[in-house]
Amino acid sequence: MNAIENTPLARKLMAFVALSAGELAVLERLHQRRRTFAAGRDLVHQGQPEQAAYILSEGWVCSYKIQPDGARQIVDFQIPGDFLGLRSVLLHTSDHSIEPIMQVQAAEVLADDLITAFADTPRLAMAILWAASRDEAMVVEHLVGLGRRDADERMAHFLLELGARLELVGMGNKAEYDCPLTQYHLADALGLSAVHVNRVLRQLREDGLVTFRTGKVVFDNYDRLVALAEFDPAYLDQARPFLK
Repeated sequence: MNAIENTPLARKLMAFVALSAGELAVLERLHQRRRTFAAGRDLVHQGQPEQAAYILSEGWVCSYKIQPDGARQIVDFQIPGDFLGLRSVLLHTSDHSIEPIMQVQAAEVLADDLITAFADTPRLAMAILWAASRDEAMVVEHLVGLGRRDADERMAHFLLELGARLELVGMGNKAEYDCPLTQYHLADALGLSAVHVNRVLRQLREDGLVTFRTGKVVFDNYDRLVALAEFDPAYLDQARPFLK
């Protein structure tokens, strides 16, 4: 079971529940239909019916909606260990599109797979529900950021949240993490122009708080950045397992 225990999804779910050998075996079965997707080609299209869900194993994707005028709003970024399109399994049509930022690997999960897994392992079902609830909590924080935080606070909070999410799955820490996002991704996610994103990142760097360049985020002064963003990671709910 060591291989499945070390997958990003298992690492994340075990922040909520200590998974048994049987539950890990079910989780391993959910990873069986592995697929590779190229950067820039949507896995899921907004309005697409009867879509499978995916477990992201490698790479980053973004979830977005296109407005009638063609403008794009990125709703969130998904990292390894995240479910993609989970709502689309239950809704008649997908309410957003999902695009790989780079080449990604993901396991396809059909509705019947989830129903069987939930019936056989209720604690695993609770853990996946926890992960979905955590995603919803992040969307709430993003709405607060767009509506009430100024640009530097919004950027700082976003970079800190990404760092905490990556740390949970063993891909980052409070010093630094790799990040493939461009300033255009940040602009579409944070409600800023690319020019404004560049200005904010430069100011944060000059203030000695955080440096974001060449695909890496480096926290130059983590505590001061937390203070600027008033970042409280309690909404991420990843301090310790809730269920034993």
